[in-house]
Amino acid sequence: MSMTHYMQLLAENQPWNLLIFMAVPIILAETVVVTELYILYTRNFSGIVRWVNKWAGIVVGFYFAAVFAYLLVTAAVPLTTGGGWRGWIDVTAVGFYLSGVIPLLGIALLEVGVIAGDRSPEQKLMIHAGLVALFLVLGHVAMVFGMLDPALTADTAAIPTHGH
Repeated sequence: MSMTHYMQLLAENQPWNLLIFMAVPIILAETVVVTELYILYTRNFSGIVRWVNKWAGIVVGFYFAAVFAYLLVTAAVPLTTGGGWRGWIDVTAVGFYLSGVIPLLGIALLEVGVIAGDRSPEQKLMIHAGLVALFLVLGHVAMVFGMLDPALTADTAAIPTHGH
């Protein structure tokens, strides 16, 4: 049985890779999710829950942007240029994991006022909730494909390799 590069990353250098690439971003993102539900329900745009929501969103967005940049340079580009992908399951797992930067960085930029700064608190809440939902979908797709054995499909022809 082989594993995706997603799972290999989490399994290597224990416990550090698991903490850096999974625990920290997921704990922060889930904090945003839980506080988001409270805010959606109460429409309370001030207070400690909103403060936690805001700062967890800022931290996770910029933290994951750094993770994205690091993994793009050290893993995704070398795997692509070196023909190291283990098929489309592997690419899907890593691709969906890395695409989490879109909603997470969007949340951070929303919180610091770079995007939608002129919107009402209710409009910002809707954008925020949409970005949270998008992250949950992307993250769960990455996890499901990440746990699959990439050898389940022998169809690696869709993934170009150089010199092979």
